[in-house]
Amino acid sequence: HLVHRPRGGLSPTSATALRAAGGESPTLPFLSAASPPCRGLTPISHADPSASSPLRPTPECPHPLSLPSRRPPSSPELGLRFWPSCWRLLLDDVTKMDADLGGARRGGNPMALPSSSAAAAGDPRREQQSQHSSSKWVSETVNGSHSYTVKGYSLAKGMGVGKFVSSEKFTVGGYEWAVHLYPDGQNPEDNATYVSVFIALTGDGTDVRALFELTLLDQSGKGKHKVHSHFDRALESGPYTLKYRGSMWGYKRFFRRTALETSDFLKDDCIAMHCTVGVVTTRIEAPRQFSIPVVSSSMGQCLNRLLETGTGSDIVFEVGDESFRAHKLILAARSPVFRAQFFGLIGDPKMDRVVVEDVEPSVFKAMLQYIYSDVLPDARQLTEALSMCTSTILLQHLLAAADRYGLDRLKLLCAEKLHKEITPDTVAATLALAEQHQCIQLKSICLKYAADPGNLGDLEHWSTTL
Repeated sequence: HLVHRPRGGLSPTSATALRAAGGESPTLPFLSAASPPCRGLTPISHADPSASSPLRPTPECPHPLSLPSRRPPSSPELGLRFWPSCWRLLLDDVTKMDADLGGARRGGNPMALPSSSAAAAGDPRREQQSQHSSSKWVSETVNGSHSYTVKGYSLAKGMGVGKFVSSEKFTVGGYEWAVHLYPDGQNPEDNATYVSVFIALTGDGTDVRALFELTLLDQSGKGKHKVHSHFDRALESGPYTLKYRGSMWGYKRFFRRTALETSDFLKDDCIAMHCTVGVVTTRIEAPRQFSIPVVSSSMGQCLNRLLETGTGSDIVFEVGDESFRAHKLILAARSPVFRAQFFGLIGDPKMDRVVVEDVEPSVFKAMLQYIYSDVLPDARQLTEALSMCTSTILLQHLLAAADRYGLDRLKLLCAEKLHKEITPDTVAATLALAEQHQCIQLKSICLKYAADPGNLGDLEHWSTTL
């Protein structure tokens, strides 16, 4: 229970302590006639026999605390002697009451004083200090490799010390690299005795830390490759730091020229190399206490199922001997040609049947599947039952259909697949297709392929194809 203590009153505990300290009556000396009255308390005469308490209720304090009636000391000096003790005990009493109220708010015992440990537990600053966190610094490598072949090694000899033949640029870890082969060596002091090989940072970058490996391939089939690896010594020396663009890692004396020219590493005047670059990356990881797994999108699958079932279809395409049901809104959203055909100024929204010419049914089906799923269909699966149609031919026709209906992404996907299937038998048709439908990148690849005499083989067959 909380005890209401009016302003100016003392608890029995304080009164007892006051009596013990002064050896006199607990009646407060400032309640005597010589002292100013406390607000809420009115001193009464102790000669009044009807008075049962030295304190009488007032409007400001209707329930004053009753103390035993004892005659106050008459000496003013005695009252002055009690003033410091009174205020000290009063201050202690207020402090205890505040502590009791604080304990009651926290759900504890209101009559018990909080201990230092309890006070510390309620201090939010102490709670923050007790929280634990952790993090992890992770260093790893992003690896990439590049194969480099030098044909006509004998013709590269004699180009001069410090001059090199370079590979095509390749990207690893966000930086551009290239392999530099110095047929006459890089160091003038060696007098073209050694072949030098370096891996160079050819793109923009500063203080790039990386590991490297250079392998000279044994072309006899014995597998006795010559390997210079920085990965094996990473623990001893750490990664190599390339300060700026043009910095290199490698060997000035990679191989003695006379030994190279009589070894199995040189075959048909050709040298084959393989290099690996591991760019060092760092990051700080903080543990994730909670996670909510999110399933991957199924929109493409759902729309493709809508195409297969024909639910809600409002248009039928007649392609050769086959018919395909579809949805005009989906087609219009994906293709500007269909949008103009169905909802354009000269379009007919009520159209429910379209005859498609100059397109094979398998090609049109593949195009519809892409429109609904945004995924390039597997050409090999579509051509399993068609003996006269290979996957390459289907991709060529699908690229033409994509260009016809304004499906630019499908056109690029087909071109990306076709460039991987270029052979002496298909390069001419693919080149003509790229020229007709303005596939600049595919055309460039076809021309580079055709410019290499080693790719075409029989020139008579090539001229006949053209």
